[in-house]
Amino acid sequence: MKLFPLHLVPNDTRIDFMRLRWISIGIAVLMAVVAIGAIAFKGFNFALDFTGGTVVELRFQQPPDVDGVRSRLEAAGYGSAQVQTFGTGSDLLVRLQPREEGAQAEGGAGLDATNRTAQEVVRLASVEGNQATVMRNEFVGPQVGKELALNGLYTLVFVVVGFLIYIAARFEWKFAVAAIVTTLHDVLICAGFFALTGREFDLTILAGLLSVMGFSINDTIVVFDRVRENFRSLRVDPVEVLNRSVNQTLSRTIITSVVAFLTVLALYLYGGGSLEGMAISQMIGIVIGTISSIFVACPLLTLGFLKVTKQDLMPKAKDDAALARRP
Repeated sequence: MKLFPLHLVPNDTRIDFMRLRWISIGIAVLMAVVAIGAIAFKGFNFALDFTGGTVVELRFQQPPDVDGVRSRLEAAGYGSAQVQTFGTGSDLLVRLQPREEGAQAEGGAGLDATNRTAQEVVRLASVEGNQATVMRNEFVGPQVGKELALNGLYTLVFVVVGFLIYIAARFEWKFAVAAIVTTLHDVLICAGFFALTGREFDLTILAGLLSVMGFSINDTIVVFDRVRENFRSLRVDPVEVLNRSVNQTLSRTIITSVVAFLTVLALYLYGGGSLEGMAISQMIGIVIGTISSIFVACPLLTLGFLKVTKQDLMPKAKDDAALARRP
């Protein structure tokens, strides 16, 4: 007996999602085109993680007000400064782009400019009764950022290939292709948002995009698993099987998404400025991933070479067909 049954959507819904497949796929393609256009023509506003800058480690007498330090740096002209605690609560890590071009020069000139930037950061970060001291300051060149960007790209490729292998082994290659197309669509929309709005793109946002891939693929696999079960138990045409599968998993999909969204919303509200970008990317990814798992993933299995049939999910039927073709 279920003590606490929770169904946001009745289990016996009969919404005809497949009837809307051309509209939903058309909207998905349009959003993808806009995202690609934003990335191609506007590009990303890469943060210091990728462009390089000055890194200053500060130690305070008491735990500092991180948001206050960030606000004072922004008012002084360091609008892209990244401020976060590390180690003990009294340690602060500040990464910012120097306002002086000499900070990027080689030799003593660059070192002097970096030191001047560090001293100005100390002045702006300190408040009466809680003075800051410099523990370390150095300039990190853009080469490190290029390596981080490449590592992020390698990670993306590794994850995509891993998903393809797993889904193809568990289901069929058609399901693998549909799942990867849906997942990449979700990540592309999230990335396009940051390109379109010009928000800074840093490593936390990259981590958020990778987590969006995980959420999207998990949601899609749950729906595909129900599709496989229904193909083997129902005697109806494939479109009806896909419709019933989406309807049967609708309540689970929405509940999971709502809980995940509330968790990330708490991170956005209380996680501070350093985690804001990651939280935004995850919230967008949860919304887009939920919609795509309902309106895009299964409709793809009704189109062209991805059109799924009962034989695709019935190993015994495929074996019988192979035996019938033998002389």
